[in-house]
Amino acid sequence: MKWSELCIHTTNEAVEPISNILHEAGASGVVIEDAEDLLKERSTELGEMYELDPKDYPEEGVMLKAYLPMNSFLGETVEQIKQAINNLLVYNIDLGLNHITLSEVNEEEWATAWKKYYKPVKISEKITITPTWEDYSPVSSDEIIIELDPGMAFGTGTHPTTVLSIQALEKYVQPGQTIIDVGTGSGVLSIAAALLGANQIYAYDLDEVAVKSAKINSKLNKVDDRIVCKQNNLLTNVTHQPDIIVANILAEIILRFVTEAYQILKPGGIFITSGIIQAKKQSVKDALTEAGFEILEVNQMEDWASIMARK
Repeated sequence: MKWSELCIHTTNEAVEPISNILHEAGASGVVIEDAEDLLKERSTELGEMYELDPKDYPEEGVMLKAYLPMNSFLGETVEQIKQAINNLLVYNIDLGLNHITLSEVNEEEWATAWKKYYKPVKISEKITITPTWEDYSPVSSDEIIIELDPGMAFGTGTHPTTVLSIQALEKYVQPGQTIIDVGTGSGVLSIAAALLGANQIYAYDLDEVAVKSAKINSKLNKVDDRIVCKQNNLLTNVTHQPDIIVANILAEIILRFVTEAYQILKPGGIFITSGIIQAKKQSVKDALTEAGFEILEVNQMEDWASIMARK
């Protein structure tokens, strides 16, 4: 089969919403090439991602590369993607250059080439995320290893919003707790919660493919007996009373269910929100306070923020 590489030159802020658009459009893979990755100081001690070639990266901004099968619907699919990306302007998301190109690639090239960007990364005091094809040995007795096979549709679990979420889970999760993961994606947050001692985790996502991916990764990490992966729209019709709700999604989406989160959380329960750009941070804080939450802390990484609040 022949494939086309759709390349979108955009901003870090737009990475997650555009990646979601590409996935929903049937992209068989998304590669993220961020110019800022070349400027970061990286440790090689833990096998962190460091073998980066400047020639693979834009001079500024972010390149998102998605892979689409070359068929009679390709032109129509590309136009739908362009329209969906432009619609993000309604949410005040900076699209940057928003320059889109299309080129043909060989299946053998993209099927494995993206894996060179994915190495084990220690993202919190205890947790290291590693791809299934990497041979990694813990460097300490209390290190927690999460193995992920992101396939060609989901991220590697090392985006700042995911890192902030896992660091918060590491701080707040207690053994025996019940957790709800809203917008689970690859299931990495649910897996982290289980490995940190949570007794029952409900992983929800509107995307059926995400639910399947979360199930696969849960089994891979041998925690599928504690994680229920289900297709669901945010917290609609959810009756479980969790100790913690974690949501790593766009601020605009978080604002839609703040009240529902407050209603179903146990007294004293924690709401961990991430995926929030700096410009939206205050609006999320205001919504949380208005719903009755007490803001516990706000953490930042690069252009992203996470907000922890207590009922």
